[in-house]
Amino acid sequence: MNDAAKQPSEQDLTPRQQERRAAIVAAARRSFLDRGYAATSMSGLLKTLGGSKATLWSYFRSKEELFAAVIEDVTASFRQQIETDLLTPGELEETLVNFCRSFMNRLSQPDGVATWRLVMAESSRFPEVGQIFYRQAAGHVERALAAYIQQQIDAGRLRDEGALDMARLLTGMHKAGLHRRLWGVEPADGTDTQAEVHRFVGYFLRLFALPH
Repeated sequence: MNDAAKQPSEQDLTPRQQERRAAIVAAARRSFLDRGYAATSMSGLLKTLGGSKATLWSYFRSKEELFAAVIEDVTASFRQQIETDLLTPGELEETLVNFCRSFMNRLSQPDGVATWRLVMAESSRFPEVGQIFYRQAAGHVERALAAYIQQQIDAGRLRDEGALDMARLLTGMHKAGLHRRLWGVEPADGTDTQAEVHRFVGYFLRLFALPH
């Protein structure tokens, strides 16, 4: 599709168009999380939403583009929260605990668990699912945390073992708990979140913190 056919950005839409776009994303969100990626189709969404195919395609040119908008919607408040956690002045340990608490709480919420299940289940058949999720969500978290870790490295508080690798190590510790919840081994409500957060941050600081 050529550049002239590109949709306007969300900010360029009229209030009525923004409402319509939001309704499409909300319906797609329910379908993707309840039924899965493969079982969700643009034609199926039309039956739910009504309207014409041309109208739907004027907002989203493909299922992949619509899925990206859903992931953006699902993770919007979380991404804002972690940026607040990392940008709020505070001690290194306190900041990491706040970040990890937000991360764990998000992974324990029903739509967080449902999104993770969807990505894990369907990425092998539909690589775009994993690629979109990483770009819109997981990769964003890693990059935000890595930027904060790099600041602490530059300030002489942490050893430099590669900020992105260090960020992936810390988030990876928490994902092990998520997997146990996905498998039904542990309650899905993240009951032990607080204890895990402090334990994992402690591990991280013992590995990388420099003496004052």
